[in-house]
Amino acid sequence: MSLRGKQQRFVEEYLKDRNATQAAIRAGYSAKTANEIGAQNLAKLSVKEAIAKGEAELAERNKITQDKVLNRLWEMATADPNELQRFVRVNCRYCWGEDHYYQWTNGEYHNAIYQAKARQLPPPDCDGGFGFDRTKEPNPKCPECRGQGHGFTYIEDTTRVSDQAKLLYAGVKETQHGIEIKFHDQVAALIKAGQHIGMFKDQLVHSNDPENPLTETTSNSKKLAALAKLKKAKEKKNA
Repeated sequence: MSLRGKQQRFVEEYLKDRNATQAAIRAGYSAKTANEIGAQNLAKLSVKEAIAKGEAELAERNKITQDKVLNRLWEMATADPNELQRFVRVNCRYCWGEDHYYQWTNGEYHNAIYQAKARQLPPPDCDGGFGFDRTKEPNPKCPECRGQGHGFTYIEDTTRVSDQAKLLYAGVKETQHGIEIKFHDQVAALIKAGQHIGMFKDQLVHSNDPENPLTETTSNSKKLAALAKLKKAKEKKNA
């Protein structure tokens, strides 16, 4: 049976944002009873069928398939965040200097001489030589840093990372401490991917499929259940 009037409008509005209460209000129902009406409409078989039909038509128009959605979620869940931002340890100024004295770059030393002349000071010594490279590994024999070097946070040019890493990128935020990379939630993406293929039900059915070890052992089931609990706890914290 085809829908008419407000119910048809409700379906059209619900397909926009999946918010039953707001869909009811936009469809013309009273705001006071919209929450109740929305729930009642979603429980009706005719409305369910209309929503399912609308979703299928939307997917067809946009060429959206379950495989595409699942693949995108899985790529996000398994992307390497180190492509965007990572903490690294590099050499200190004394690691690779001659006889472990302070090592300069040519430009730094030239500028230091200029500053010294301007202040009528003697030029700085260059016993450690030149050629300092900030990206080098620490020297394990360095007497100054004991092979620990210096740590710093490295942020990659986000236009140069892989397409998979770009799925994690949610923008940047400038703070008083510098630039902060914002990431999409990989755990949430992993859980959604699991839900997409029928995981995280009240009762898990193990198929003992040798090609899919996630459905083979009880230990893996516990891990998946723990991920679901983690997601719920995070949602409760953010509520």
